[in-house]
Amino acid sequence: MTTPTGGVFAQGAASSTASPGLAGGRRVEIAVVEKSAFCVLPLTVAERLRFFAAEGLDVQIRDFPDATAAVQTVLQGRAQVLSASFGTAALLQARGVMPMTSFLLQGRTPQLVLGLSTQAHPESDPLRNVRGLRVGVAGLHTGAHRVARLVLRKAGVSPALVQYVPLRQHDAAIRAFRTGQIDAICHTDPTITLLEQEGGLKVLADTRTVRGNAEVFGGPLPAACLAASATTLDKQPELFQAISHAMVRALKWLQTAGPSDVIRVVPEAYFMGDRALYLSAFARAREAWTPDGMMPEDGPGTLLKAVSSLGEMPELQEVDLARTYTNRFALKAKARFRA
Repeated sequence: MTTPTGGVFAQGAASSTASPGLAGGRRVEIAVVEKSAFCVLPLTVAERLRFFAAEGLDVQIRDFPDATAAVQTVLQGRAQVLSASFGTAALLQARGVMPMTSFLLQGRTPQLVLGLSTQAHPESDPLRNVRGLRVGVAGLHTGAHRVARLVLRKAGVSPALVQYVPLRQHDAAIRAFRTGQIDAICHTDPTITLLEQEGGLKVLADTRTVRGNAEVFGGPLPAACLAASATTLDKQPELFQAISHAMVRALKWLQTAGPSDVIRVVPEAYFMGDRALYLSAFARAREAWTPDGMMPEDGPGTLLKAVSSLGEMPELQEVDLARTYTNRFALKAKARFRA
């Protein structure tokens, strides 16, 4: 996911008045990039299981193909909430664009995996004598690009020997990998799970798990979140508490949902014609969603260290990271649902 503010692991003032919903609930507009992506699945769960409606909310989720449009929608006041990476929200604040604050964490890992083609690099230590590496990524200056750079740098691979190939679409990434157009890939599911099942992928780094995330970044790196302007959060705490209640309920549901539950709730279009593959990818992604919506205290610091090591987002050095998020809403929702 490419964003104007830094991508996935980054990934005017907004209106502070929610209008009445069509069903009598409080109307809320949420701008999201690629609603069908695994990283923001909690949003779809809360919507489809009517958890928002149970809190008296009429939530309209507006899906955008890129983050630029989603961010602009919030900046122009046409949406009150942005569903994006925590880094995106933090960078908007650091650059003085808008004082965005993350109030509900959806993902505690970015769900990105870096793997090598076993056909192109069959040796047991494939990076030892690498002379050139073509790495497919979701896009340049995205979380996938940064994860690949971090991992390869730690492995001692010179940046001069690596060529990054943008392959955003699932089908294009699969085709490039299968046909040998790339030697490695850093992508999300279901792309990675399919390549794993085919047996042609040697995983080098896996941020779908909490442990793998820490191995790449040196600590917990927060991913997808819900964010809003600090002013709006202060003016309408009851509204954002209701949103948080619905989302934490969805996050809790995801921790125990079985295959039949997923098939019943997730829209058919999300399966891309392969339910079995989606369910396999879902099982691998379960740990990536936070169970309670809480931001880990050292999460923002982990982000800062990661981007600083790559020489990116220098603005984050100047921002008070404690002001980039709040756990006050998630904490109450956690207690209510015993998440």
